[in-house]
Amino acid sequence: MCSALSPAMKVSLLLLLACTAVLAVGTRADTSEEPKALVQKFQELAQKATTMAKDAFTRVRESKVAQQARQWLVDNTQLAKEQLVWLKEQLAELWKKTPTK
Repeated sequence: MCSALSPAMKVSLLLLLACTAVLAVGTRADTSEEPKALVQKFQELAQKATTMAKDAFTRVRESKVAQQARQWLVDNTQLAKEQLVWLKEQLAELWKKTPTK
């Protein structure tokens, strides 16, 4: 599973796990409540950590899509310029053939 993750995703996942561990320790240290309340608090913190991880993965995915779009633009810029030159030539020829009044 981990071999399919990009380095950025691995870092995000490790950060998530570290945050979850810190939150768990902090929750236990700050609470003198019953185990049921402690479990509830930990579940809330785990939900927050999950949301943070999803946001991180979304940013990585969006970043990758943006990179691909930029690369596509770089790869196709010359072709677009060539097609615009050709279109300009075709319009110029058509303009020459248009009768004047």
